[in-house]
Amino acid sequence: MFQLNDHVSEEGLRNLKYYKYASIDKSPIANYILKHYWNYVITLFPLWIAPNLITLIGFIFVIFNFLLALYYVPNLTATEDTPSWIFFSFAAGLWLYSTFDNVDGKQARRTGTSSPLGELFDHGVDALNCTFGALVQAAGLGLGYSWYTALLVFITITAFFFSTWETYHTGVLYLGYINGPTEGLILACSLLTLSGVWGPGVWMNEAYNGFNYVELFLGGMIVLLFTTQIPVSLWRVYQTSKLKGKSFFEALLHTAPFCAFLGSIYTWLKAPHSTVVEQHVVLFSCCVGIVFGRVSTKIILAHVTKMEYPMFTVLMFPLFIGSLIANSPELFGTDVVFTSKSEEYYLMIYLFFAVVVYLHWTVVVIESFCDYLDIWCFRIKPKKIDRKIEGEGVRISPRRHNKREE
Repeated sequence: MFQLNDHVSEEGLRNLKYYKYASIDKSPIANYILKHYWNYVITLFPLWIAPNLITLIGFIFVIFNFLLALYYVPNLTATEDTPSWIFFSFAAGLWLYSTFDNVDGKQARRTGTSSPLGELFDHGVDALNCTFGALVQAAGLGLGYSWYTALLVFITITAFFFSTWETYHTGVLYLGYINGPTEGLILACSLLTLSGVWGPGVWMNEAYNGFNYVELFLGGMIVLLFTTQIPVSLWRVYQTSKLKGKSFFEALLHTAPFCAFLGSIYTWLKAPHSTVVEQHVVLFSCCVGIVFGRVSTKIILAHVTKMEYPMFTVLMFPLFIGSLIANSPELFGTDVVFTSKSEEYYLMIYLFFAVVVYLHWTVVVIESFCDYLDIWCFRIKPKKIDRKIEGEGVRISPRRHNKREE
C-alpha cells in the first residue's frame, strides 16, 4: 500500500505556501482577439462550478471524440461510409477543450479558489491531451496506421515536454508569439473543419514538389519545434541558470530520461520485426501517452512543491524492455522476438498497468493536496465561519484562507 509521502513529501506540501503562478503569453491572437472571447465565455459559467471541473469537462470533449474516432474511423482512415459530421465534431471538440482550458483559471479568480492543485490538474490534463488530441487529429486527416500518426504524437509530446522542463527551471510558463495552445490549435481545428468539407483524402494529394499536404503540415511542425520551441526553451533555461548561479549543464541533464524515452519509442517502432506502426499504432500511442502524462505531471508537481526534479518513473521501464525485445535479434542474436499477437498482448498489459499506476498516483496526489490545503478538487468548498460570542451578541468572522486555484 502506497503512503502519501511516497508521492508528495511533507516538505513538499509545506512548500506550497511559496507557490505563485506565473505565465507569459506573447501570442497576438490570444492577447488581442481570443482574450475577449474567453472573457465573454467565462460569464456563461455559474459561480458554483469548480475550475477543475471545467478543466475536466474540456478534456472529456477530446476523449469523446477519441472514442468516436475508434468507432467511425477505426484505422484512422475514413471510408466512403464515414459521415462528414465526424470531422466537424473533432474540430468542435478540440475548440471546446481549448476554450475550457483557457477559462478555468478565470473561473478560479472569479471564485477566489486558486491553488497549486489547479495548475497541477490543468497541466496533467494538457499532457494527456497531447496524445489523445493528436490521435483525433490523425483520424481527422486520415493519416491511418502509419509513420505520419507516430510522428504527429512524437512532435506534440516533445514540444510539451520542453515547455514543462522550461517551466520547472524558470518558474514561468512561457508561450511565444507562435505557440501550440493558440496558433497550433487554430490550425488543427481549421484542418479538421476542411476535412469535413472536402473529406480527409484531400490531404494526401500532392501539394508542392512531390510532397503531399500532410508531409508539408508535419514538416512545418518539425521546423517550428526546432526553431521556436526547443531553442527558446534552452535559451530561457540558460539565462535563468546564469542569473541564479546554477549549472545549466545540470538542467540539461534533466532532459536525458526524456531523450531515452523518445529513443525507446523510435527504436521500437523501427525494429524490423515490430508491427506497431502497421497494426498497433493507436494502442502504442495510448501507452506512450499515459506514460508521458505521468512524466510531465511529475515535473510540474516538483515545480509547485519546490522539490527536486524527477528523473524517472517506473512506467518508463516496460517501454525500455519492449524496445529491447523488439530489437533483440539484431542486438543479441536471440530468437526471442515479438510476433504481431504477442506484441499486441504486451501493449495491452502495458496499457492496463500504466492506467492503474497513473490513476492511483493521481488520486493519491490530489487527495494529499486537498487534505493539506483544505479544499475539494471538483467542488467549491463552502467557506468556514467562526462564531464567537461577545457579550450578548454573536460576531461571525470568516476564517482566513490561503487557498488559491489556478
